[in-house]
Amino acid sequence: MSHSEGNSYTVFRAPYSEIPGRSRGRLHPEAPSRTRNPFARDRDRIIHSTAFRRLKEKTQVFVAHEGDHYRTRLTHSLEVAQIARSIAGALGLDADLAETIALAHDLGHPPFGHAGEDALDEAMKPWGGFDHNVQTFRVVTELEHRYPDYLGLNLTWETLEGVIKHNGPVTDRLSRPSWTAVKRFDQKLDLELSGWASAEAQVAAIADDIAYNNHDVDDGLQAELFRLEELLDVPLIGPILQGVRSERPDLDDRLTRLEAVRRMIGAMVDDVMGETLQRAAGSGVASAADVRNLGRALVAFSPDMLMDLARLRAFLFERMYRHWKVNRTRSQARRILAEMFSLFMAEPEVLPTEWFVRSQNRDDAGRARVVCDYIAGMTDRFAIEEHRRLFQLETWA
Repeated sequence: MSHSEGNSYTVFRAPYSEIPGRSRGRLHPEAPSRTRNPFARDRDRIIHSTAFRRLKEKTQVFVAHEGDHYRTRLTHSLEVAQIARSIAGALGLDADLAETIALAHDLGHPPFGHAGEDALDEAMKPWGGFDHNVQTFRVVTELEHRYPDYLGLNLTWETLEGVIKHNGPVTDRLSRPSWTAVKRFDQKLDLELSGWASAEAQVAAIADDIAYNNHDVDDGLQAELFRLEELLDVPLIGPILQGVRSERPDLDDRLTRLEAVRRMIGAMVDDVMGETLQRAAGSGVASAADVRNLGRALVAFSPDMLMDLARLRAFLFERMYRHWKVNRTRSQARRILAEMFSLFMAEPEVLPTEWFVRSQNRDDAGRARVVCDYIAGMTDRFAIEEHRRLFQLETWA
């Protein structure tokens, strides 16, 4: 490793970071690992989970069969984890915890990205709706079954807290029927849902923003939904793009795109670092408890960056998320999930045996939640194939 890259910073621990050795523990007590701290152990459990493997064929904007180079939920989660780990380390926070929460944050997403979530939320409206954050929480606390003594992954208090409230306090949502599982679990292990999460969880949340803003620009350009020239007047990416072209006129469009995205990630990370350190100094936070009781986020973008990001998101919304090609995919996705949901509710006997057994001896709300869990766990490709098996008679040939 070169001197300039390897020795230019000093590892330190901020006074308000989480400390693995002081973890509040797990719902079901376990002997410590001889080789890993509690947060690293959580990370490994997430990586080995079935839900994590399924992320490889779950998408956000593009459906899995549309191309091999677009981000999936899995590659997105890895990008978020890398950014979170880098920011956490530079801020003196626990990088293992930030990385763990980042890797877990999308486990509850259904197939077909936001279109799939909308379809399930609509289908589940009579029974409380669908919320991907709650679904993620249920995945790690009850739906994964890998250990003989309990359901879920038995993650630490700090990881579970970060999973459910990385965006801030959630007590205002506990009255929603879709949040019943969180409320029920909280009675067994108090996650202090009225407060903010750890600084590490906040880092994971903002790393998610950094990753998806940048890879949506990258994927949108690669899909030719818009061109580099159209970004020149967009805040943040426009000046960066102009800088790349000025400094490196020899680069083709592909390398220009990649270099601009790389620089934009750097600019957003630098902004978070500056704003967070300023907030920490101004508020006098001196412990992890101070972070939770601060009354606002500690880890944040500056007001100027937030304004630039709002303009960038408006551009992406107009030119990418509502592009007719994307709209067509969203329409297909919603129809596939809605039709399967209706069929499974009307004829639960066509569910795979394991899921049919789960659906028995339940009222409509309980059966709907089982059907929703089955569909939410599908990958894009499996959902397409399952729909074809159920609705297209030519598959009999």
